[in-house]
Amino acid sequence: MGPSAVTYLLLKYLHVLGAIVILGTGTGTGIAFFMLMAHRSGSAAFIAETSAVVVLADKLFTATAVAVQPVTGYLLMRESGYAFTDGWIALSLGLYLVAGVFWLPVVWIQARMRDLARGAAADGAPLPAAYHRLFRIWFVFGFPGFGSVAAILWLMIAKPEI
Repeated sequence: MGPSAVTYLLLKYLHVLGAIVILGTGTGTGIAFFMLMAHRSGSAAFIAETSAVVVLADKLFTATAVAVQPVTGYLLMRESGYAFTDGWIALSLGLYLVAGVFWLPVVWIQARMRDLARGAAADGAPLPAAYHRLFRIWFVFGFPGFGSVAAILWLMIAKPEI
């Protein structure tokens, strides 16, 4: 196996790993599951602790993967001879932007929900209406965010001629 093949496989590995991290944490099932379970508990203290971990996970894992994906994707595209104008790549990039449009506000929403839950827990008060409103927005934003990333994964695998 020559240097070019090793480079390609390393890039592909990093790119797939990034997709796994994004699907599992950022727009994906891991964070959504833990946030939803915490919310369903109704416990402000539990929600505060869970959302603090979620915000940290987004900073450490999701943000890193989100930053690395375009780099590895571009390098893979260059190594493979694809172009930005190839339909599946153009659509993937558009969907990546859609995912970002929904993910960026969610990062802020999660931090705000954490702060509201911390305040309610400290005061021994119920979760405020603002928390519930933000949770509904967070929940709805998850569908296009996750759906976009899931569609990108399919496009990466299938590489359909569009």
